[in-house]
Amino acid sequence: MSEPILVIMAAGMGSRYGGLKQIDPVGSHKELIIDFSIYDAIKAGFKKVVFIIKKQDEEEFQEAIGNRIGQFIETTYAYQDINNLPEGFTAPADRTKPWGTGHAILACKDIVHEPFAVINADDFYGEHAFKAMYDFLQTAQDNHTYNYCMVGYSLENTLTEHGHVARGVCEVNNTYLTSICERTHIAYHEKTVQFLEDDIWTPVCKDSIVSMNLWGFTPSIFTELEKAFKPFLEEALVTNPLKSEYFLPSVVNSLIQNQSATVKVLHSSDKWYGVTYKEDKPVVVNAIKHLQSQGVYPNKLWED
Repeated sequence: MSEPILVIMAAGMGSRYGGLKQIDPVGSHKELIIDFSIYDAIKAGFKKVVFIIKKQDEEEFQEAIGNRIGQFIETTYAYQDINNLPEGFTAPADRTKPWGTGHAILACKDIVHEPFAVINADDFYGEHAFKAMYDFLQTAQDNHTYNYCMVGYSLENTLTEHGHVARGVCEVNNTYLTSICERTHIAYHEKTVQFLEDDIWTPVCKDSIVSMNLWGFTPSIFTELEKAFKPFLEEALVTNPLKSEYFLPSVVNSLIQNQSATVKVLHSSDKWYGVTYKEDKPVVVNAIKHLQSQGVYPNKLWED
């Protein structure tokens, strides 16, 4: 039985605030959201974490997070580089935006050889999500199809009052994912939940299951991400060379549609929290205080 690994996508961490140093703590002892995710992961059974970061952020990242976490869980780094592209492709000179979540996961293909969970660094998922994920990954193996999973949340539990969010909106049949569509602009509009596309607002059910990029994969996903990356670049470098993103959910959706993969949906009734906008911070701080008062988390996460 392979020991599952936790992979954390942190290469974009701080981009909304202009640097790692300006990411605000949310815990009573200056813990970041990422601290609570790792605490929950360790509690669930994970024993190793891989941080996907930018190489230039490594020293600062270790000071802010890595050195503290390394005392409690085996810690490794992988580096997402905008110039790390397949042979024959070159990043535009003016491009500064990372290539997206699919490209991020490829950064750890040479160091992850076990079933693994993927999370965003700046999303709070709740303890139940990590336990469900760990239990699935302990026995995950590919058969005639790839055997993946995701933790799904109710859309209403993942929104912010302070702007729009990007979510993978899911169709689910008998606990299995049948399709996922990346909506990059979902918000409260005219007092209902809607998504914006091509300047048109369209209502979306508030109870829809959405992906928060909490995925469970076997290593076979690396082969598929590599395979689909070249066709993505061929189109993206022509149509939107500076902003296009290689979305992990889009690749997963393609695998589902051609019946190469099944994705078990593990539903979480927990509320998602995240600091998408600075105005979100007090909500997260208060939510964590409430969870601490209930005994879900200790007042100080990491005791020396």
